[in-house]
Amino acid sequence: MKRPLRIAIIGTNFMGKAHSNGWSQAAKFFDLGAQPILQVACGRNPETLKTFADRWGWHHTETDWTKAVERDDVDVIDISLPQHLHAEVAIRAANAGKHLFCEKPMALSVKAAQDMLHAAEKNRVKHYLNHNYRRCPAIQLARKLIEGGRIGRIFHWRGAYQQDWIVDPEFPLTWHLQKETAGTGPHGDLNSHSVDLARFLVGDIRTVSCLMASFIPERPLPGAGAATFTAGKSSGPRELAKVTVEDASLMMVEFENGAIGSFEATRFAPGRKNRNSFEIYGSEGSLAFDLERMNELQFHSRNDPDQAQGFRTILATEPSHPYISHWWPPGHIIGYEHGFVHAAADFINAIVEDKPISPNFADGLKCIQVLEAGIRSVQTGRKEQVV
Repeated sequence: MKRPLRIAIIGTNFMGKAHSNGWSQAAKFFDLGAQPILQVACGRNPETLKTFADRWGWHHTETDWTKAVERDDVDVIDISLPQHLHAEVAIRAANAGKHLFCEKPMALSVKAAQDMLHAAEKNRVKHYLNHNYRRCPAIQLARKLIEGGRIGRIFHWRGAYQQDWIVDPEFPLTWHLQKETAGTGPHGDLNSHSVDLARFLVGDIRTVSCLMASFIPERPLPGAGAATFTAGKSSGPRELAKVTVEDASLMMVEFENGAIGSFEATRFAPGRKNRNSFEIYGSEGSLAFDLERMNELQFHSRNDPDQAQGFRTILATEPSHPYISHWWPPGHIIGYEHGFVHAAADFINAIVEDKPISPNFADGLKCIQVLEAGIRSVQTGRKEQVV
């Protein structure tokens, strides 16, 4: 019988659902060295917490996260909380000897990210930061093609993460739009994904030049049910408050290997629901990806015959593509939720086999360093070194 790996999840909203599904499905489709047990779900509202726990199969509930972290019958703490709450939970959990599965972005500051990494390393626990898009088969294929020299020396990265869910000025002032809880707007939330993918595929970033813009300075206070992508309902008078984060961010960067790149992050792109896209151009070819077509990778090779030059679409659903052999026959596509299943499976096996997993807190720290350099660039009006 496989050893149990008992999980406590802190946070029960959007990411709580996505993570719960990942833990639930991992053992059904992957050969794991341990059996994940959905031991404890933790949230503030007892009624919604019970509904969440019953729906996803969590055995116990806690309304005090400190008690969940200290429980003897828990091995892993899954941090599915807003960014400003990550550091305190992660540090306390690491000091309690718990392995850490943490949602992105890692922290509000470089200092907080450093403290999280130090606590994890000091206590020798596994630490994983959930930049889940690394685990799309098409992106894994892109990495394989790059490592195999198929696009040669990389010259350009062009990344864009575009959404449209706050274009309406009546969308309320949720926590995502307040500096004290979100740190930044799409610069941190969306660009963190793009920076992680750029580091994964191209390499570390040396310098950053950044421009930010704000389009709607005030919004209504949120009513009941307001959350990520959801406006909720307000029964009281319409009261406005100040938006304290940017609405869009543009970065230009220099990579350590000499490549240059650009990053666009915005929630003001009508028609773009969750478009995380990139283009990579090299001496021997090019790659392009769009999360809204996540099973496809565009590949161009300069070594093809003249009459066959051009981008080809690779449908990354063959058994030879990463992760796909655990799912469906070729051509039967997978979706957004599968990246969380892949992450859960890899994390469990990393614990059992005592092997590293990435992206981890060290990767998360490097990402926050890039984003902070962007913030400094806006403040100084100059190109800033990543430190």
